[in-house]
Amino acid sequence: MGNIKKLKKSYERPKKPWEKDRILQEKELIKKYGYGTKKEIWRFNALLRGFRQQSRAIFASTSAQSKKEGENLLKKVYNMGLLDEKATFDDILGLTIDDISKRRLVNFVVSKGLARTPTQARQFIVHKHILVNGNKVDSPNYIVLRKEENNIEFADNSVLKDPKHPLIVSMASISKDTKLEEEEKIVKKLKEDSKADFKTANKKPVVEEKK
Repeated sequence: MGNIKKLKKSYERPKKPWEKDRILQEKELIKKYGYGTKKEIWRFNALLRGFRQQSRAIFASTSAQSKKEGENLLKKVYNMGLLDEKATFDDILGLTIDDISKRRLVNFVVSKGLARTPTQARQFIVHKHILVNGNKVDSPNYIVLRKEENNIEFADNSVLKDPKHPLIVSMASISKDTKLEEEEKIVKKLKEDSKADFKTANKKPVVEEKK
């Protein structure tokens, strides 16, 4: 039976360890979503592979049990926020590593403005500064459920809860400066467009000389 104390690996190592395209993709994912190691990416790839295998098996079967399992699978991916309520098995087959990476707690902490970068978000989570639905979560790879999306915040006993904390003040000033820069770019673009339209409207038509 094997040793029950030894947990089974939740991922598989790539069959081709030196595949260039895969290595470049993993580096990009680590940079974009704040993964700590490649093993974390492999775990999510294994999870998606399991979803696809289940989907194919359920779709190929016509039994009542398969129908029930299919409903549970669609409900699960909906609750995870991976697909919408009208999703089909074909949609499950189309899920990518980017889809599930966006559901990680790290990504939500950054998108809600609680951290500036995925690396900083990862640090806040590991140091137990983040609450999800009232509970402290210290796993950066925690999949945020659809019902938990609006319940992510700093813990009450966290120093980051104080709006006067230097980190919070600096993040607020940076976001304000970024907003001002974006507004200036929009105004500049509008001015350039209006000038271009004015020049076009006042451009004298070219009259060809009669021979």
